[in-house]
Amino acid sequence: MSNNLAFSVVFVVALIGMVGTKLWLASRQIRHVAAHRKDVPVQFLQTIPLAAHQRAADYTVERTRLTMVEVVISAALLVALTLLGGIQQIELAVSDWLGRGYVGQMALVAIVVAITGVVDLPFDYIRHFVIEEKFGFNRMTKKLFFLDLVKGIVLGAAIGLPVLFVTLWLMNQAGALWWLWVWVLLVAFQMLVLILYPTFIAPLFNKFEPLKDEALRARIENLMSRTGFAAKGLFVMDGSRRSAHGNAYFTGFGAAKRIVFFDTLLARLSGNEIEAVLAHELGHFKRRHVIKRLIVTFVLSLVMLALLGWLTQCVWFYEGLGVRPSLLGNNGLALVLFMLALPVFMFFVTPLGSLSSRKHEFEADAFAASQTDPRDLVNALVKLYEDNASTLTPDPLYSAFYASHPPASQRIERLMQYAA
Repeated sequence: MSNNLAFSVVFVVALIGMVGTKLWLASRQIRHVAAHRKDVPVQFLQTIPLAAHQRAADYTVERTRLTMVEVVISAALLVALTLLGGIQQIELAVSDWLGRGYVGQMALVAIVVAITGVVDLPFDYIRHFVIEEKFGFNRMTKKLFFLDLVKGIVLGAAIGLPVLFVTLWLMNQAGALWWLWVWVLLVAFQMLVLILYPTFIAPLFNKFEPLKDEALRARIENLMSRTGFAAKGLFVMDGSRRSAHGNAYFTGFGAAKRIVFFDTLLARLSGNEIEAVLAHELGHFKRRHVIKRLIVTFVLSLVMLALLGWLTQCVWFYEGLGVRPSLLGNNGLALVLFMLALPVFMFFVTPLGSLSSRKHEFEADAFAASQTDPRDLVNALVKLYEDNASTLTPDPLYSAFYASHPPASQRIERLMQYAA
């Protein structure tokens, strides 16, 4: 068997394995959630009404069903672009129009990104204006939806196209170790985005106002002082403009760090509960979870770029993904093929990332319990589970594979142990 045919077989097997696993896990989730729809878990009998539990179950099932359709459509698009020759036809059309220089290569990447975006758009629309609307979460108008879409496209082009050009230039000019220089570029770019996001990018989509509640501000500043956390400011975001979901987070890097509360969160939780939620978020900072995740991201990106550096010289990589070898050396084409194929293989390490994330959440909960009354965080979580229609009965295997947060029952059980 030739190398290109062998790679095609490996790719198809991996793709079938990914799609099959996603659909199997999703069907397990639907069956498990539906089977437990009639009974509130024992831990929540006194706090979550049966109607709210059933609403969360129905919400989870509908979102999961939509995801299953999306999985099948995305896989069909991937096959059409690769094995059925879609990428090759697009490349030939673009090269006839713009040539195979930097402009043509950038256009090829942009067209493929646009195609995948167009296919994803109906699912985003259904998610907002059908499912979220049905369950009372959507507060976004269609005008705002498409305005956000346009802003995202313009911002992505303004930021992404220059980075893409420099990447292609380095691939062409920096020799055999071009991937190392591209990695340095991407690390520097990501750090710059972390610094600029809070003050320049996020305000393009939401309004941020300083926290006006003086009592809450004093409480939070006291917590920050106790934990040694320095932030540039405390802000309230108009999350209610788009959704009824609530959240809080800190963003930025170094001196640009800031704490952000959704206005929906402030409207729902008490001062003690808000302090406990924030203590959890600060736990991620104190336990250096953000830095650890950045390091992992940087190491993985270095490995992936080194792999791409090798694959660009392999004829079987192009042929195995439906592109004739005469196009070998088109760096834009190599980027597109790698961008499409990599998620298929990386899918199978998803549980490792999920496991690490859940470990970090437990650690952040433990930190919050050391700084505030654990019962306040329990009360806050119960309210958020109910308000966000988060299922209390996820399928264990589905949760182990995907969930970035531990199941509600496990989190609350451990927090009550801290309280005891």
